[in-house]
Amino acid sequence: MSGDNTPLDDGSCPYRVERSVTLPYAPMSVTGARQRLCSDLRAMDIGDERVDDASLILSELVSNALRHASPLPEPEDTVGVSWRVRVDHRTATGGWVEIAVRDGGSSTMPRVARPSVSGLGGRGLGIVQSLAGQWGTEMDATTTTVWAILDIGVDDLSPRRPSGSGRRSAAPVADPASDDVVAVRMRVRESAPAWGALL
Repeated sequence: MSGDNTPLDDGSCPYRVERSVTLPYAPMSVTGARQRLCSDLRAMDIGDERVDDASLILSELVSNALRHASPLPEPEDTVGVSWRVRVDHRTATGGWVEIAVRDGGSSTMPRVARPSVSGLGGRGLGIVQSLAGQWGTEMDATTTTVWAILDIGVDDLSPRRPSGSGRRSAAPVADPASDDVVAVRMRVRESAPAWGALL
């Protein structure tokens, strides 16, 4: 996976990030892009439910591109994925996530299908439509881009971390079994580094 990005801003509101990646035209590529998107959204204190919605939108758009469209002409055998995120903890609107997938196009325009109840496929854009506030398609002579915008409400944001180190505070809890031992509950996200010191 290769691509460009603007890093998370310096912590001032609003948070912003833009990322663009080029993926191999293969089903296994969905996982890496989804992990990077989720990592960006969690770093911006977006709640798990909205992170899951954005992840599902990305998965459906990439899967549709792989299933129904040709790869990009340049670089060969690839599909392009990008997302832009803007979150402001100070406003009532919260923010938004825009996800776009670019491919080499197909003979038909991407559209919401109406599959039968027993049908195994055809629900991808219907899922995108139900989750996203807006979605659409842009086409030129050689490429098609399908995009979706997911609104982020203030209720979808985790409480803002205090400015400074960016680390969550830990509250000491006395261990009733010993006056010499203090247990510290660390509120650290899974896979995030944690530090400790004995003073």
